[in-house]
Amino acid sequence: MDVVIVGGGHNGLVAAAYLARAGKRVLVLERRATPGGAAVSERPFPGQDARLSRYAYLVSLLPPRIARDLGVDVELRVRRVAACAPPDLVVPGRIPEPDAWERFYAMTDAVAARLFPTMLEPLPSRDEARALVGPEAWRELVEQPLGATLRARFGDPLVRGVVATDGLVGTFASLDDPSLAQNRCFLWHVVGGPWKVPAGGMGAVSAALERAARSAGADIRCGAEVVRVDGGEVTWREDGAEHAVTASRVLANVAPAVLDRLRGRTPAPVAEGCQTKVNLLLERLPRLRSGIPAEDAFAGTFRLNEREDELEAAWAAAARGELPDPAPAELYCHSLTDPSIVPPGRHTLTLFGLHTPASLFRPDGEGVKARLVDRYLDQLDAHLEEPIRDCLAADADGRPCVEARSPLDLEAELGLPAGNIFHGELSWPWRTGGEGRWGVETDDERILVCGAGAVRGGGVSGIGGHNAAMAVLGR
Repeated sequence: MDVVIVGGGHNGLVAAAYLARAGKRVLVLERRATPGGAAVSERPFPGQDARLSRYAYLVSLLPPRIARDLGVDVELRVRRVAACAPPDLVVPGRIPEPDAWERFYAMTDAVAARLFPTMLEPLPSRDEARALVGPEAWRELVEQPLGATLRARFGDPLVRGVVATDGLVGTFASLDDPSLAQNRCFLWHVVGGPWKVPAGGMGAVSAALERAARSAGADIRCGAEVVRVDGGEVTWREDGAEHAVTASRVLANVAPAVLDRLRGRTPAPVAEGCQTKVNLLLERLPRLRSGIPAEDAFAGTFRLNEREDELEAAWAAAARGELPDPAPAELYCHSLTDPSIVPPGRHTLTLFGLHTPASLFRPDGEGVKARLVDRYLDQLDAHLEEPIRDCLAADADGRPCVEARSPLDLEAELGLPAGNIFHGELSWPWRTGGEGRWGVETDDERILVCGAGAVRGGGVSGIGGHNAAMAVLGR
């Protein structure tokens, strides 16, 4: 065997497609019943034909070149409204400080235009990246905490909070954290441009990548759990039996901590995941007290308790081991952009809660989730003419169509250590010392990282898979 890929998430499928198209013999081993990892569409509510993007839910970072190379034809739709922070719509021209908003995002757009093309090339050096980014943007985005940048740029705490959330999605940090984890997260969220809704749900992306890999000749096996990686030898369990194969290269589409365990090593501590995702299926969209049509308010990002001071208070509470109150969250109605994922007339709301680290859910995960869901729904009700619970659909057993996924659920269901959606701390997308040429290398030349744990990992991008494939092919 030329290449064994451990894990059939979207990055593993990208790597498999590139390598099989180059004539390599490729075996993909996926623990779950279907490939796709976190980028899947599932029907979580019995009796309801709603295909929800159960885990990952938006696409920003998938480079068009990967889609063209692999023949992936999935429509990515732009949401027609940017965001709503009750009681006002937050779009250019209808926010406080519109000129400051446009100047700031003109800067980040320019950074993205220069930096994003390097994602599919060998890692640039820090000096090369700085030259691309420019001295002002480098200082504001890379050298000083995001909180300082936003306070210098914006006077309104709501605007600062709306902008800041891109630095806090899946990252548990203060806006003034000296580690700059929030800056790395922010850069990763803006460098790919607007976040988009995949027509057909997130599963449409993984399904297209699976077709590309299979049609090129890759062997994809589901229900195959890898239990050991020893150099180029991979051992897995499938259908109750143990199997092994030796390959020239092993690509790990699992978190580095998981790879360490498979190699018989003690993993380094992993930063906790800190997000809670709540999926809701609605009979109808609720009316808002502000009079804004629900079709406008929920078409983009509907924001709850996301002023700068509220975000910082929530972080401080969670750091003390307390559930944030109020709890910052964002809601999105993907069915307004893509009605194909739900039955006619129905809608789905996705709620993404910030600053809810894995430690909050130990040891009573289900109890904490229930309290947190009630808190989110009560907070949403403060802006509605009718309770959101009255709008919920019911499943085949008469239960409200609500499900929550905490970091501990992601750990159990997807194998993400501590539920960290980035497989660990995000990295700057350039060399900072010790990285290999592509940012996918390990201390064993036979083993490469091809998932979110690569230097340029995170998000539904395929970048880690592409770069690992290029490293194998010597391009």
